[in-house]
Amino acid sequence: MVYSPLEQWRGVRVTGQRTARHWAQTIRWLCDEVYAQAEKIVLVQDNLNTHTPASLYEAFAPHEALRLKERIEWHYTPKHGSWLNMAEIEIGAAQRQCLDRRIAEQETLEDELQQWARRRNAQQCGTDWRFTTADARIKLKRLYPSTLLD
Repeated sequence: MVYSPLEQWRGVRVTGQRTARHWAQTIRWLCDEVYAQAEKIVLVQDNLNTHTPASLYEAFAPHEALRLKERIEWHYTPKHGSWLNMAEIEIGAAQRQCLDRRIAEQETLEDELQQWARRRNAQQCGTDWRFTTADARIKLKRLYPSTLLD
């Protein structure tokens, strides 16, 4: 799941596994197809062990991995903080609206998820994000310097 909340756009890719190579292919898709004209792509993602620039080098030749790596501005959600990840909200929506039954073939799954994403994109479904800075200061108090909280 790739989600751009400011554009109210999501993209889905279906792979048989969640490997470093599959993730690297998704990064190349983002760089070369989705945001081909962008100079820099700001990527906020979870801390899954395959979601690192090193995975690009595992999947591609060094010059290609470097090209992709330099297009990305990397940001990771805090560990144990998946509640921050808006893509997780979109995954939940996909599960409720599209994946609420057994789908036997990967091809059918891909087709249905692509249709789901097109509908959500056409409707410009956004995220009703209610976590404010004040909420973050309470929830993440231990991460803020005490002078900011006084």
